[in-house]
Amino acid sequence: MPLPIETPAVLVDIEIAKRNIRTFQDYADINGIRVRPHIKTHKLPQMAELQLDAGAIGITCQKVTEAEAMVDGSARINDVLITYNILGTPKLDRLERLNGRIALAVVADNETVINGLSRHFSTKGKPLRVFVECNTGADRCGVASPVEAARLARLINDAKGIEFAGLMTYPPIAGEAKVQAFMSEAKRLIEADGLTVPAITSGGTPSMMHSAGAPIASEYRPGTYIYNDRSLVSRGVATWDDCALTVLATVVSVPSEHRAIIDAGSKVLTADLLGLTGYGHVLGRDDIRIDQLSEEHGRLVTDGPIGLTVGQQLRIVPNHACVVTNMVDAVHIVEGDEPKAIWPIVARGHVL
Repeated sequence: MPLPIETPAVLVDIEIAKRNIRTFQDYADINGIRVRPHIKTHKLPQMAELQLDAGAIGITCQKVTEAEAMVDGSARINDVLITYNILGTPKLDRLERLNGRIALAVVADNETVINGLSRHFSTKGKPLRVFVECNTGADRCGVASPVEAARLARLINDAKGIEFAGLMTYPPIAGEAKVQAFMSEAKRLIEADGLTVPAITSGGTPSMMHSAGAPIASEYRPGTYIYNDRSLVSRGVATWDDCALTVLATVVSVPSEHRAIIDAGSKVLTADLLGLTGYGHVLGRDDIRIDQLSEEHGRLVTDGPIGLTVGQQLRIVPNHACVVTNMVDAVHIVEGDEPKAIWPIVARGHVL
């Protein structure tokens, strides 16, 4: 029986999401790890509230506008870490207003960012907390050595308008030993300089169930775990039954025995591959490959008869759930095959 939902649409099975939240929170509680989920995956105050209900201490955002939308959307969201270097007066003005409303922290990995934060907040009543971002092997942002981390910690501590909040990293997958080694040495150097390290925060869903392997980290920031996706299933981190987010699509053409076309293309499934072949997994049909996308069409192919009919609905687990969320104005909340609600994605799409 088709769902009474116009396609393409993004569905979230709320019971699966709750189960995923509970699974990691239980692990974190047993291991004494504070949980600060990254909301980039869902961008929904309602989901953040479920995470807080389970025991999360606050949330993580990647943009000032994300944080604003989440705080505006729930009076319960009052502790936010923005894991990004914030530059420019317009963003700093928004950051200042947000800092006046909640417990807020940001990160920095260079003097330019630190000096800009200090200049802006030096005349404000409430200082801004700043973490030093550290590169523990993922090679994105972050200082390259514990020595540099300690130097920036001292710079933040001595600057006006800001306070040293601790150390932050986004580690490589299975990088617990690297996190432990880097952060232990950085903490030792910082404390030898007479400073305290209030918190050390790490993150990443693929390694979250091994996060206790880096006990130096007091806090963990998983994101995709709430929904899971094909990339995590391919890593053995989740199963298809753990995937809360799916794309509902309709077969619009079956032009040959081995090919069908759906109404979900790159504007909903996205072009993210994450090292995979194809653009998603059709639940219940392991033999089908989504081998091509155009903007509004997805091509499904099989080696044998495809066995689909025009008008048939399919549910697809995307390669990367986070970017799919950002492609739509709202998600349909379901329990199994029963629609329950429509939740607007309040923290999506802001380019400010």
